[in-house]
Amino acid sequence: MPGLYFEELEIGTVIEHATRRTVTETDNVLFCSLTLNLAPLHLDEEYAKQSIYGQRLVNSLFILGLITGITVPDTTQGTTLGNLGFEDVKFPKPVFHGDTIHVRTEIVDRRESRSRSDSGIVFFRHYGLNQRDELVCDCKRAGLMLKRPAAAAATP
Repeated sequence: MPGLYFEELEIGTVIEHATRRTVTETDNVLFCSLTLNLAPLHLDEEYAKQSIYGQRLVNSLFILGLITGITVPDTTQGTTLGNLGFEDVKFPKPVFHGDTIHVRTEIVDRRESRSRSDSGIVFFRHYGLNQRDELVCDCKRAGLMLKRPAAAAATP
């Protein structure tokens, strides 16, 4: 299981995720279609040519999902009980078809669960960057993370 336990997610830890993903037109059109977001800025090339960007934008919620997904194998795969929410989500630069996204995660806070003895809450900050290292997504996320099993914790 590649995910990290609550005890391993120490405040100040920074993870540079090795996985990168080039965003395609198909990604954008399919995501917009599945979520019924029919905004012409995402789907209509001729309309988008007249916008301030001169081209279609990739749906920002796809980007939020992508940067979160990229982090899973290195942080929460098999060790999370659930995503508790996002806050302070920002998209400072647009993403276009053909941009390649990579992600940096920082552990910004954590605390014991008040209702569960087997877990704690970890606050992640995810930075999504394009191929020019421009910040395209910045968000804080809370996850309910398992603590290391008692038997494993007692083993030297």
